[in-house]
Amino acid sequence: MTNNNRLRCSGILLHITSLPSLYGVGDLGPSAYHFVDMLCQAKQRIWQILPINPTSFGNSPYSCTSAFAINPLLISPELLIEEGMLFESDLEALPEFSFQQVNYSAVLAFKLRVLLKSYERFMANGYFEEFDEFCSGNEYWLQDFCLFSALKKHFSERSWIDWAEDIQRRKPETMSRYSEALQETLQQEKYFQFVLFRQWNRLQAYCRDKRVQIFGDVALYVNHDSADVWAHPEFFKLDESLRSEVVAGVPPDYFSETGQKWGNPVFDWDALRDDNFSWWFMRMKHNLGMFDLIRIDHFRGFLAAWEIPVEDPDAVRGCWQKCPGVELFDFLQNELPSIPVVAEDLGFITQDVKDAMTQFGFPGMKIMLFAFDGDMNENPYAPANHVQNCFLYTGTHDCNTVRGWYDDELTEETKTELESVLDKKVCS
Repeated sequence: MTNNNRLRCSGILLHITSLPSLYGVGDLGPSAYHFVDMLCQAKQRIWQILPINPTSFGNSPYSCTSAFAINPLLISPELLIEEGMLFESDLEALPEFSFQQVNYSAVLAFKLRVLLKSYERFMANGYFEEFDEFCSGNEYWLQDFCLFSALKKHFSERSWIDWAEDIQRRKPETMSRYSEALQETLQQEKYFQFVLFRQWNRLQAYCRDKRVQIFGDVALYVNHDSADVWAHPEFFKLDESLRSEVVAGVPPDYFSETGQKWGNPVFDWDALRDDNFSWWFMRMKHNLGMFDLIRIDHFRGFLAAWEIPVEDPDAVRGCWQKCPGVELFDFLQNELPSIPVVAEDLGFITQDVKDAMTQFGFPGMKIMLFAFDGDMNENPYAPANHVQNCFLYTGTHDCNTVRGWYDDELTEETKTELESVLDKKVCS
């Protein structure tokens, strides 16, 4: 990381969808700018978010249909009105959304209606030159993603593996036929991404003016039912029917006797290497244009992947397969100005992963709630054992809340130890 990024600083992790909004889910509108102002006033220098790509079934930000596109849920109707791309009258029939929970299907349907109205206005008097520049500048992924999205609608949201075989396999004549038949939907999808990136770029510029860094998140794997796997099946371990041969996960450990079977297709690293890692280069270049820092989820998967037979019910019979992560990041380091990556290095981490992080200067993660387990002289999460190049978090999504941890999990002896470390009286 650069010397500038090595300066000690602090920040807050808050996903965009958790911001307050009248429209059912947090978005790229006024609340995001207000939050940046709050960070600035509190002298916080980092805003960490989760992946912002379009989600699939379940709405998890770590289960996405594109490694490049932005989720339409994040569009701000207020900014569309402000920019003259929507009228206030277009929002007169606003549904009553909860301020406590997100009804994803209802909110997405509303946001897509808003985007469609904006598209109709754009077609009447739009910024075609700017739109064309966006399309040409994102050609690597945009056409495939938007055609994928148009085809999903055409085939009633079925997975691409259940489409007709000629479009599954992207036969040139069939691709041309569908591209022409779905031209209007294809253009709409491109427009949706155009305005999403327009709003994102505006927020990004505001953050830079306020000297707040956006800390993005990149999941290592992608969904099988994604534009990336459909467009580039050669980069994944698929069988002759284009289904996964093996899937990703992690082995049994302290937290799970059967491990975790995630179900994502595993990369074919030989094919990626033969193509000069072009897909990973474009993915990293794209994300580094959007974020100041990037956390890579499951970083150890760049050094070895836990490959699980696709038919197995759990991860027990998986096995480690080596991956050329050092070769990849060596290539990226030579091709990109910088790669400010933070490695998610929690769980069972082998020496080769630690060596790669050291070689490339990637900080790891420390978790405060793990700091008081076992022998604190040996515990890598104990404050006295923190290294300079790391990011410290109170907890993760797998942890209790800090108050719940203190009230329900700590012994009186550990509470005393906590007060000794902090040199302060602690209570909940």
